[in-house]
Amino acid sequence: MPRPPRAFTPSAKPFAGKHWARPLAELIGSAMDPAIAKRGFTETSLLLNFDEIVGPRIARHCEPIQLQFRPRAKDAGGRDLQEPATLILRVEGAFALEIQHLSPTIIERVNAHFGWACIGRLRLKQGPLNRNKPPVTKPPPDAHMQAKAGEYTGGIEDDELRLSLTRLGARVIQAAAMAATPQKKPSGR
Repeated sequence: MPRPPRAFTPSAKPFAGKHWARPLAELIGSAMDPAIAKRGFTETSLLLNFDEIVGPRIARHCEPIQLQFRPRAKDAGGRDLQEPATLILRVEGAFALEIQHLSPTIIERVNAHFGWACIGRLRLKQGPLNRNKPPVTKPPPDAHMQAKAGEYTGGIEDDELRLSLTRLGARVIQAAAMAATPQKKPSGR
């Protein structure tokens, strides 16, 4: 005979010892680890916090793409010798020379972040950075479009809602006006 379903009560924990809500970083970390390990990074902090580690002025023109460790050599006693790694940075072409001059500073800051002499040298690869471009902001609609949209939203009592709908309406009116205006094609000379 089947047992009747048990009603959920706060004291009845369906997943004993497990948390219901977990930070997204905990869940994604294990999925990203193999991809990050292929690039030689043992942790994501250098990738995620590069601008904070080296400073925004330097990070604006470069980004880490790989961390290469040399194969371990052995000393005369047979002990492993760990040589510092090479950090490979992608650098915007015009700033490669400046980043090369700043390489001791970058190495010092990255090693301070890790807490040991992890990086021994930098290798620079010139190319475009893989950054998300900031969204293009459109100029606000002109006063005429704002006034026309204000006519439609004049009866709304809530100030915030009225202002939001007026801005939205002005953009819609402006987009419709731009679509109705024929665009001039450049001459083929």
